[in-house]
Amino acid sequence: MAQQPLPLCKSHPAPYLEGRTGDATLPQPPTTITDELGIALSNLADSATGVFTPTLRLGVTGLSRAGKTIFITALVHNLLTQGRLPGFAPLADGRFIGAKLAEYPDATIPRFAYEQHLAALTANPPTWPESTRRISQLRIVLKYQSAKWWSGMTGPATLNLDIVDYPGEWLLDLPLLGLSFAEWSAEALERARQPGHADEAADFLRELDGTDISKEANDPDAERLAQAFTTYLRRSREHGALSTLPPGRFLLPGDLEGSPALTFAPLPPPPGPNRNSSLYSMLEHRYEAYKDRIVRPFFRDHFARLDRQVVLVDTLRALNTGPAAVSDLETALSAVLACFRQGEANPLLRPFSRRIDRILFAATKADHVHHTSHDRLETILNRLVASAAKRARFAGAETRSIALAGIRATSEGTIRENGETLPTLIGTPLAGEVLDGQAYDGKTEIALFPGDLPERPDSLFEDGNPVALNFLRFAPPQRLERNAAGDSVLPHIRLDRALDYLIGDWMA
Repeated sequence: MAQQPLPLCKSHPAPYLEGRTGDATLPQPPTTITDELGIALSNLADSATGVFTPTLRLGVTGLSRAGKTIFITALVHNLLTQGRLPGFAPLADGRFIGAKLAEYPDATIPRFAYEQHLAALTANPPTWPESTRRISQLRIVLKYQSAKWWSGMTGPATLNLDIVDYPGEWLLDLPLLGLSFAEWSAEALERARQPGHADEAADFLRELDGTDISKEANDPDAERLAQAFTTYLRRSREHGALSTLPPGRFLLPGDLEGSPALTFAPLPPPPGPNRNSSLYSMLEHRYEAYKDRIVRPFFRDHFARLDRQVVLVDTLRALNTGPAAVSDLETALSAVLACFRQGEANPLLRPFSRRIDRILFAATKADHVHHTSHDRLETILNRLVASAAKRARFAGAETRSIALAGIRATSEGTIRENGETLPTLIGTPLAGEVLDGQAYDGKTEIALFPGDLPERPDSLFEDGNPVALNFLRFAPPQRLERNAAGDSVLPHIRLDRALDYLIGDWMA
């Protein structure tokens, strides 16, 4: 219940949803014998170092602004401080002894900046940490008492939890391994010319129409086309498009920015015989180099070696953006999940071949709707990932969906208006957020009536019922409690249940 009068933001209709994507069969990325040998050797090396302490590799991904950094920071902090995790069985049963950070065995992979992210969240005033822009990893060693009957004779057990964080946009590159330059170009140009992409793609298509792709290859033309294509991708992402994003490194290039491997664009077929010295051939060669030197190593060295996977989904943002964003999100998730090496884990083959045997789909930012809508949010997420989850279960993997908030930025209350009692969220909108014509300064706490998701979420996909949502980005919690040891307590929603599903069985 709100303790003081707060400005109330009323609900307004958001665009309705319509359309569903098909259940097309999406093949896994093709691999070569060399790839498979490299994967097997890497897994064997992992197994050799984990003879006495088993290692569970957890992949965390999500498409743009899904909350990967927040999720990992909150997960690690709660394990280190034994936070409020009533749904995490090892802790609830009194078997969890403690956790500590350890040096990651692969010195060539950047470390997840846990301490810096935590410092941002606990500063005065707190700020959200920077989002994921590259692959990073972190190892946390968990010590616990097994629930098995022989544990009294063997003593406490340990588990290495390796967390692998990577941009979801990079996952969208994996299907490129099965596409030639001509095939990828045809798909990309077809999407760019669709009416829904007319504004974002106009400048790129104009550049393309004014370029003779049969002319002698030169770097200025390649750079001009690549820049125009990258601008189109960025505009698409800003407007909620996700499936149009590959190549993902064009948006998150890291150390590769400006390199020839990131300087290409889709082209129409040449009008006549193609010469090796043509602009078309140059961009085709760079596309193949992108696949072989960037995408394939990512799949081989990181993605194909995971045991468990979390897929974070910003469902509310898609709902608030409109029907095209929801349809695009569904398409992108299907493409991403088709790339997973999923199936029931075989203990005998695990030293050589890993499979993702559990996938958790998480609708993030559950603190942006009232708790009475959480079940409905999960149901909507289930519809979005239905095809991908079905394929995963057929392959032998378990799946589960959940609505969560890695860090809860709002509390709940009620307020009366015109004789009606309304459930509200109480929080501080980020500076620059605007709703109903009012801009917020990042300091003012408000009571927001967020609107309700429909009682029957299936109706969103059937007859296009309107969704009344007020979607604002909130600042991190301003006042954090502290536990008996003096550690900050990061509030969350169902992070404990997610943690129990992902690693609880390994600590039984």
